[in-house]
Amino acid sequence: MTLKGSCHCGGTQFEVSKAPASVTRCTCSYCSKSGALWAYYKPAQFRLTSPAEKVATYRWGSRTVKHHFCAGCGGTTYSESPDWSTGKPDFDNMKIGVNGWLLHDFDLAAVPVTIIDGKNLW
Repeated sequence: MTLKGSCHCGGTQFEVSKAPASVTRCTCSYCSKSGALWAYYKPAQFRLTSPAEKVATYRWGSRTVKHHFCAGCGGTTYSESPDWSTGKPDFDNMKIGVNGWLLHDFDLAAVPVTIIDGKNLW
C-alpha cells in the first residue's frame, strides 16, 4: 500500500511503501522545534517524487543527519540518517525519517507514539 505525502505548498512530494505502524517524537532541539512525528523507513521504501531542487537541507551539530525541508514553504519533510540503535551511527544501515504529519489519507492518531529523549541523548 503506497502512501503519498507532501509539504504544505506541494513543492516537495514523496511516497512510502507502507503505512507506519508507529511514529517517534524526539525531544532534541531540532525535532521539538519542527514538531515532526517521524515514521522510519529503509531507503528502498521511500521515493522523492518531486524535483530534488525543491528540497533544501539542514545539517546540525555532527552533520550526520540530513534534515530536509521544502525550499518553498519551509515545511520539515524527511531526514536521512544512519541507524543509531546501538548508540553509535551505523552508516551501513541508513534510514529515512518521514514527517508523519505530511502523509495523505493517513490517520496519524491511530498509531502509537514512541518518545525518545534526544534532548539528553545527543
